[in-house]
Amino acid sequence: MDRKSQIQYACAVLLIVSSIVLAFVSDFVHGDVPAGTLMYIAQAFLLAGSIFGLDAYLRSITHTINQ
Repeated sequence: MDRKSQIQYACAVLLIVSSIVLAFVSDFVHGDVPAGTLMYIAQAFLLAGSIFGLDAYLRSITHTINQ
């Protein structure tokens, strides 16, 4: 695995973990999860999913072409 992939995966995992922590802290402090926090969580999961999904798609296409 090259350095670029490691950085992408690290960022994706960091986004997911920060979303979970932010939701927990927000619920603990405010007793509710505000709309802005939910928007951050949605965008973070969307970006992390696209990082993992695009890599899986490209590997699949590359494997099919090489066969």
